[in-house]
Amino acid sequence: MTAAAIELDGLTRRHGEREALSDVTLTLPAGATLVVFGPNGAGKTTLLRVLATLLRPHGGSARVLGKALPDEGWAVRGKVGFLGHASLLYRDLTARENLRFHARLHGVDAARVDALLDAVGLKNRADDPVHTYSRGMVQRAAVARAVLHDPELLLLDEPTANLDPHAIEVVEPLIGAASGRTRVVTSHDPVGGLRDADLALGLRGGRAELVAPAAEVTSTRIGELYR
Repeated sequence: MTAAAIELDGLTRRHGEREALSDVTLTLPAGATLVVFGPNGAGKTTLLRVLATLLRPHGGSARVLGKALPDEGWAVRGKVGFLGHASLLYRDLTARENLRFHARLHGVDAARVDALLDAVGLKNRADDPVHTYSRGMVQRAAVARAVLHDPELLLLDEPTANLDPHAIEVVEPLIGAASGRTRVVTSHDPVGGLRDADLALGLRGGRAELVAPAAEVTSTRIGELYR
């Protein structure tokens, strides 16, 4: 039996008195992909931030890579790659300097920095400050940062935002289904997101309105979630 990478049972997270996540329950096997979709404010980003140990659950239970959150969050952080709306890059540093900084934090050899900059198509701009980059270039550098330490789990919040079709092809081997990693991916394109997913989670108002194998989710079910 494949081990579970993520186990949520009644997961709840509040922002003030509002429940951003309410009673979310699911299990994601290791190596599988979960696509998360729903209207703006549904709780998608909050879920990723809880899984990344950036936010603490307020109720229920959450286990990530076999570790209970938040108590064992310290044992999870080095195994997770998080790609959020913010790049987590220092704008006044170059891409190479940014990645070398993160490499030192994770004990990663500097040679991997150069290999990843080449892989995301930034080899010729690696020594330019990040603030001189286009949005797409920043996103590619952020992808390199997210996979630098070869994480077991990727948490991807709209990972193809700001990327043109060619750039999407460039980063696909690193963060796509072919990467072989367990993935949780938020998407404003449910149909496209379902294509590479094993499990689907539809959120609305913080509640799990839909938890089902991706292959079983119909366009009708998707439409109901956005009404």
